[in-house]
Amino acid sequence: MENPALRQRGNPTKPDQPVVETKGKTVEAHPAGDIKHGGPVEILRLLLVITYFLSSTFSICLTQFFGVPLYWYNKDLYYAYMALTKQSFGIFVTTLTQWWTPTVVRISGDASVAGQLKKTEDGRVECDFPDRMVLIANHQLYSDWLYLWWIAYTNKTRMHGHIYIILKESLKYVPVIGWGMMFYGFIFISTKTGTSFEATEDSTLGPMSGSEGLDPMWLLLFPEGTNASDNGRRRSAQWAEKTGIKDMEHQLLPRSTGMYFCLNELDGTVEYVYDCTLAYEGIARGKFGQDYYSLRSMYLQGRPPPSVNMYWRRFAVKDIPLGDHEEFDLWLRERWYEKDALIDQYITTGRFPGIVKGTNGVTNGTVKEEHIETEVKLAHWWEVGNIFLVLATFGLVANILARVWTGMIYGKT
Repeated sequence: MENPALRQRGNPTKPDQPVVETKGKTVEAHPAGDIKHGGPVEILRLLLVITYFLSSTFSICLTQFFGVPLYWYNKDLYYAYMALTKQSFGIFVTTLTQWWTPTVVRISGDASVAGQLKKTEDGRVECDFPDRMVLIANHQLYSDWLYLWWIAYTNKTRMHGHIYIILKESLKYVPVIGWGMMFYGFIFISTKTGTSFEATEDSTLGPMSGSEGLDPMWLLLFPEGTNASDNGRRRSAQWAEKTGIKDMEHQLLPRSTGMYFCLNELDGTVEYVYDCTLAYEGIARGKFGQDYYSLRSMYLQGRPPPSVNMYWRRFAVKDIPLGDHEEFDLWLRERWYEKDALIDQYITTGRFPGIVKGTNGVTNGTVKEEHIETEVKLAHWWEVGNIFLVLATFGLVANILARVWTGMIYGKT
């Protein structure tokens, strides 16, 4: 829903940075507080993270390789199988955040998502987004996609097995991880040859496992291309000056080519574009997420963002100008100016705007809230076993067959 009130404002005065005294020197305070884990504990956490990461990704990748023969037997069955392994990865990233970087998530939205966000009795968020959509977001941190994959997990129809991400082509060549992303049908963009969408056409446009209609699909892309940083902001400002357009304050200017291409390829098969504006608590004006929240600070030192904030909107594809690239470029840039204003409001007030209708009338006692406050977590603790279930099943079957074979041999001798 386009909102003229969200046009970018002027730059207000930069607030004072929170400071602390350390060894006689005044330094900027970290928004997540002091380091909670150091020395031996940090090393232990590192070992635990590496162990969990390697065991989970190894299990998932091996499970994927076991399913490769299905591609030649039945493609629908193959894509359904890969969707199950993608669910395992969604569970993995959710538990990784839940166990090592527990974070409050505050969610709100405008009237366009009314009735699609609600809080369950046990405190979790439940989304009711469609099974097919294009999802766009501003890029604040390298971990943005973790939180958005978790949102897919929270969807009423559990979409964490049907998410597709647009990535740089170079990532497909990363050992193990790159192979897994290719199995998942992720879309790789090459700056030399353009977007390669063909890799996902079979898995997202055709029936899966013999079902009627189109397959479920959440196509996630970050139009900025990379996360916000000092270097990125300089390049964005240079491009704005060169082209004579208005620059952003808190984000990078979006690149429209990839999204324009995908929406035209998906013409008639996707009804809505969902937009999530992300903001991390504690990031001062003029600073960026990577200035505070590195992998080390979040996973090892125990300093995740005090809260992750999301503001949701949706736009009907039929109302988006897809017939002309220049018009689409202007449309997307206008939406980014609105997002920049939203982030500015968050930095100023500590909250994204909210309306009761946007959160389905979430109730806290007798007061209806405009924001849903929850945390990244699984609905059931035992779901973590799904990561290893297929591999364990293969191991069990192999063990039984080996025993039967051994019994047959020794029975004959």
